[in-house]
Amino acid sequence: MKATSASSRALAKICCAALAEKKAEDLRVLDVSAQSSLTDYLVLATGGSEPHLRALALELKHALYAANTRIVGTETREESGWTVVDAFDVMVHLFTPEQRDRYALETLWKDAREVDVDELMGIAKPKPVPRLVPKAKAKPKAKAKRKAKAKAKAKPKPKARKAPKQKSR
Repeated sequence: MKATSASSRALAKICCAALAEKKAEDLRVLDVSAQSSLTDYLVLATGGSEPHLRALALELKHALYAANTRIVGTETREESGWTVVDAFDVMVHLFTPEQRDRYALETLWKDAREVDVDELMGIAKPKPVPRLVPKAKAKPKAKAKRKAKAKAKAKPKPKARKAPKQKSR
């Protein structure tokens, strides 16, 4: 029996927090509850290497055990570049960059609704800074140009002249 949407969402949040803690890249969450009867959320993450994938999977398992969540199964093959951790309501796919590009699960599940990871984890996004509109110039450009030309034509102060040296006879 599938858990409620709120508990599935909370579980997806736990997974994202654990993966972010271990520096997972390109973290994405897809709500597939309308498309799948097997799971509510897919969490997709990229690890830089096979050892990084193992570290991500281990951290994820620790976080799920700490949340008293049963892991249905874990599937990985040595040097495959893809690890799946099934927590029933949330299925986590960990990829190397090459395998992430190859399988492109985001496009396979293109009908799923993408969940904003920052929003899911409660990270506030910076508010946009309002753009300041410069005040209109009081003087038209032509008038300003005339004023600048007049200033340039103003007589410069005469330089002090040195008296010519007289030759002694």
